Amino acid sequence: MSGLFDGTSLEQPVTCEHCANPLADCTCPRTASGRSCPPSAQHPRVRREKRRGKWCTVVAELDPDATDLKALSKSLRTSLGTGGGITDGELIIQGDHRDVIVSKLNALGYKAKPSGG
Repeated sequence: MSGLFDGTSLEQPVTCEHCANPLADCTCPRTASGRSCPPSAQHPRVRREKRRGKWCTVVAELDPDATDLKALSKSLRTSLGTGGGITDGELIIQGDHRDVIVSKLNALGYKAKPSGG
């Protein structure tokens, strides 16, 4: 990728707006369009639902390209000692753990909010 003022004495590499590293060295999470999307820019909603007669907690509105949903799901399931999975870009955690998950996501830097009653 060419930098700013390519071919002149003022040439500079293109840098990330968050970490200020060159884009080749940047490890910031990115969306599918290439925009940087750190956890603080995401606002997931955490709700509880009844599925097949049992309560489950659903984490929605996370960017699937900028967030490692599989690793996030595993860390939440491990810390809560429960099962779950990923369906249609949403994290599904077995049991009613809405308030605990909101606090854990906020600790990770997300701006999570509980949804529903």
